[in-house]
Amino acid sequence: MSETTTLLTGNKRAPLGRSRARRAEAIGAWTLLAPYAVLFLIGAAIPIGYAFVTSLQKAPTPVDPTTGFGGLDSFVTVVTDHRFWSTFQNIAIVMAIWLPIMVLGIVGLALLLHASPNRFGGAMRFIYYIPGALGGIANFVLWVYLLDPQRSPIAFLWQGMGASSFKEVVTPGNMPGILTAMLFFQGVGTWIIVVNGGLNGIPEEVLEAAKLDGANAWQLAWRVKLPIIRPWIGYAALMNIAYGFQLFLEPYLLRQISSGAIPPEWAPTQLGYAFAFTNRDFPAAAAMSIILLLITLAIGWVIVRKSGLFGEDERGN
Repeated sequence: MSETTTLLTGNKRAPLGRSRARRAEAIGAWTLLAPYAVLFLIGAAIPIGYAFVTSLQKAPTPVDPTTGFGGLDSFVTVVTDHRFWSTFQNIAIVMAIWLPIMVLGIVGLALLLHASPNRFGGAMRFIYYIPGALGGIANFVLWVYLLDPQRSPIAFLWQGMGASSFKEVVTPGNMPGILTAMLFFQGVGTWIIVVNGGLNGIPEEVLEAAKLDGANAWQLAWRVKLPIIRPWIGYAALMNIAYGFQLFLEPYLLRQISSGAIPPEWAPTQLGYAFAFTNRDFPAAAAMSIILLLITLAIGWVIVRKSGLFGEDERGN
């Protein structure tokens, strides 16, 4: 009789214990998530919602100063603007050159770093990170110096191209190459460290088993390491794509310094800026931002699906 009572009470306590454990786990998860949720609402959800509402408004004009609901008129205004497709064409050319070089550079150097001895690897991690420390305006000032044929240590390259002034170097045809170099050296070091962190998370038992099976260094990198760090590579590609569509500072300042060598609306973000502060058409500017968001989300969704980012591993953990 006592054994039956013990079994019954034990069976009752087990689900009760699991329920409490799940509840405590959920409370802990929501507690950790709360600060991010607040920041997401303030920095993303509310601004996106406000932009969407604004994009559906009617922009006042000197002929018709009234405002109100305008439907999709702002989106039509943006898409039919003669500068719209050229701005995306410019960014597409930069992406086609920069992203493959960026991803290949990140993965190749991270694999080399991971296979290097400890002391050498530590020194190389520091060297790779130095360009990342020159982010933003510091990186831009450095490249302004390098692009000036009168002062640059690589002036022979520009002079060999027939350029004798900064304005002759910064031309629409040279912009994809210039931005590729600027963005690559600014961000490659930081992303090498991120991907190298994924490589360091590979269990030594997996690598040792591959070596015992006769895998050489190339096979180890191609068949073992790369499939495991695919989510990290996808994350790096996703964030760089998002950054590429947000390009504004570099083309804007290059135009200022080169005395208008490139169009004022060279990138999509510059076109949105022109809608807002030149045309005074804030609904069109909001519509431009929504279009950029949708394009970025669509590309991000494809990358997340293909790379396995945020997905479960093969063991189902």
